[in-house]
Amino acid sequence: QVQLVESGGGLVQAGGSLRLSCAASGRSFRSYAMGWFRQAPGKEREFVAAISWGGGSTNYADSVKGRFTISRDNAKNTVYLQMNSLKPEDTAVYYCAVRSGMLPGTGIHEYNYWGQGTQVTVSS
Repeated sequence: QVQLVESGGGLVQAGGSLRLSCAASGRSFRSYAMGWFRQAPGKEREFVAAISWGGGSTNYADSVKGRFTISRDNAKNTVYLQMNSLKPEDTAVYYCAVRSGMLPGTGIHEYNYWGQGTQVTVSS
């Protein structure tokens, strides 16, 4: 059974940092791209960042470029999202997902395995 478990969320003041982790189990995802998405209350789930199967290619939403960094450790079957200079508008539930392909796509429909999410709250 495939399982993705996110961790590292919490409450942080604006300007602070958090590091999210997503551990995958049940199979190896080293041949697939992985991504992070987020969903704020009353809003649709949106793309945040994605990384190719080998980590050599990344993709970011314009709203997080220069502040967030995605990385992965295939030996640990884990993907990370380092979030710096956090803003109140970053408040959301953050989800990791596995894409049905090797390249870091941005479309929600491209991802077929999802975690349960971790809450990130940024206070002003």
